[in-house]
Amino acid sequence: MIEGIYQLLDNIFGGYIVQHPLLAITVAGFVIGGSYTLIYYFFTDIEKTRKIQKMAKEIQKEMKEAQKSGDEKKLRKVQQKQMELMKMQSEMMRQQMVPMLLTLPIFWIFFGWLRRWYAEVAIVKAPFNFFIFDWFHKMYHSALGPDELGYFGWYILSSYIIGMVLRKFLDMG
Repeated sequence: MIEGIYQLLDNIFGGYIVQHPLLAITVAGFVIGGSYTLIYYFFTDIEKTRKIQKMAKEIQKEMKEAQKSGDEKKLRKVQQKQMELMKMQSEMMRQQMVPMLLTLPIFWIFFGWLRRWYAEVAIVKAPFNFFIFDWFHKMYHSALGPDELGYFGWYILSSYIIGMVLRKFLDMG
């Protein structure tokens, strides 16, 4: 089954897989980053999330004031509000699990497909040695140099960028 999906992806991307790995991985990152952002947008209540974040900041401010003043009664009230906030946050976490579960198969399919083609291929070469690349490559015994970024690093960057742009465009904060 998975091999059929990989074959479909090979057919869709055609010659770009071998001739233009940067483009193929960028498109894959955009597809996954974009799909995750759109699924998150449609399956979560953005206004409720903002309300909870605002409430958390207010409660944190009230807690600091209550601790400075030493008012036990005020401190208990704030702690009660914190308990209510925690219940709301746990509800939001459950709501955010749906987009994650929907996008996880998409991620694993694309990730497996990319790994099949680009396991030890340098996708991007930086004009300088970047110590984090070197540290990461040594940790995973990679043949890539300290100035090279593989498919996974480029995929993360491209999916992050499209996610940021879409979040800004959709006013998701």
